[in-house]
Amino acid sequence: MQILKSIWDFFQYQILAMKWLNRVIGSGLTALGLDLSNRWVGSIQFFLYDVIKITVLLCFLIFLISYIQSYFPPERSKKILGRFHGLWANCISALLGTVTPFCSCSSIPLFIGFTSAGLPVGVTFSFLISSPMVDLGSLLLLMSIFGAKIAIIYVVVGLIVAVVGGTIIEKLHMENYVESFILNAGSVDIEAPDLTKKDRLIYAKEQMLSTFKKVFPYVLIGVGIGAMIHNWIPEGWVSAVLGSSNPFGVILATLVGVPMYADIFGTIPIAEALLSKGAQLGTILSFMMAVTTLSLPSMIMLRKAVKPKLLALFIAICTVGIILVGYFFNAIQGFII
Repeated sequence: MQILKSIWDFFQYQILAMKWLNRVIGSGLTALGLDLSNRWVGSIQFFLYDVIKITVLLCFLIFLISYIQSYFPPERSKKILGRFHGLWANCISALLGTVTPFCSCSSIPLFIGFTSAGLPVGVTFSFLISSPMVDLGSLLLLMSIFGAKIAIIYVVVGLIVAVVGGTIIEKLHMENYVESFILNAGSVDIEAPDLTKKDRLIYAKEQMLSTFKKVFPYVLIGVGIGAMIHNWIPEGWVSAVLGSSNPFGVILATLVGVPMYADIFGTIPIAEALLSKGAQLGTILSFMMAVTTLSLPSMIMLRKAVKPKLLALFIAICTVGIILVGYFFNAIQGFII
């Protein structure tokens, strides 16, 4: 048992978290005559470490998930979802969301396609909620920062939010609040071509390069903010606003995250810095979920597909769900950290 724990710790801290890389960068800066206790030098070390670490994980995860995604083109996903009904359909839709794009803006075109194909609106909304919130990339990235236990619980509760949210929308019969051009579009049932392994590898490579170009600027911004928080903002300030002393920290973090636009890769370094400064775990996760699920650009895109009443309901369900998840994690933080 001890051997398995040692192997897992090595995987988590040296492979996923790349702690060795931080030491190498620190040694390099010291060799240049720089003092690691200096705030500016500490910020440089944090920035270099997180940018390199996230870039490596980013490219690996996008390549891996894109390869998996090549087995689930829209036509096949539509057929899979069409075989299930009721709550099971929402569950499968939420699970499919875990192997699709990394941000809500990328998920919306797929949501429109599924809705045009005649799938129930509640089922497609389960997909739309889960896709940016709990993809496989978020699982491994959260493991690298918070550990496996927290990452797995995060994914499970995220899927629950997606299933419950889609079910509520389905029960309220909101089909009439989808824009008519989508409902009337229909779909052409085209068989997805059989791809060879070489085709799938090429597809994964192209997706990796395309996504990396879109995401990397947000990684730089996120790491820059994280470095500033980590080395320049006093711990007392963060604890006062986002710590256990502020019962409204979760709500504040959620509302601050909503208008932003980033993805899991851009929010991870901010979350890492906030946690080290005393912010509560649930408060941090609420911020991350709000940024990735309810960004302003994605809501503008979604408004083109649904009417204001359905959009407002979607935002309300996600916001309440994210806040509840935040308070849940804050309540159990002492047992899982």
